[in-house]
Amino acid sequence: MAINFENAFGIHEAALNLKAQRAEVLANNLANADTPNFKARDIDFKKALQMASSNQQVGLNRTHAKHFDSRIGTEIAGLSYRIPFQPDTGDGNSVEAQIEQTKFAENAMQYQASLTFLSGRIKGLMSAIRGE
Repeated sequence: MAINFENAFGIHEAALNLKAQRAEVLANNLANADTPNFKARDIDFKKALQMASSNQQVGLNRTHAKHFDSRIGTEIAGLSYRIPFQPDTGDGNSVEAQIEQTKFAENAMQYQASLTFLSGRIKGLMSAIRGE
């Protein structure tokens, strides 16, 4: 009997990919904390995971053959600008370092939890394959 990895791992593969993408977005925010007019972004994880699990494409439909395909590039599902808690400091930058650091640490813990879960699933499958 063949093992169906989609059934064995569920949406955890997509969740790991989204957590990795979110880590990149949050790190980019932190790296640009002093860049004038930089706007902090974040991924709506629930929305992005829902889109990933339903295999929806991100982008707009083309209404004319000469229009650009909006799905080309590095579009991330659920990516949007973060609304800052503090008013604009005058340079147009919306990055709040403490918020970004907190979100980054939270995302890292969730990523590690997903890895731990998948590791347990893989060990369980290996035991089943060996007949243990």
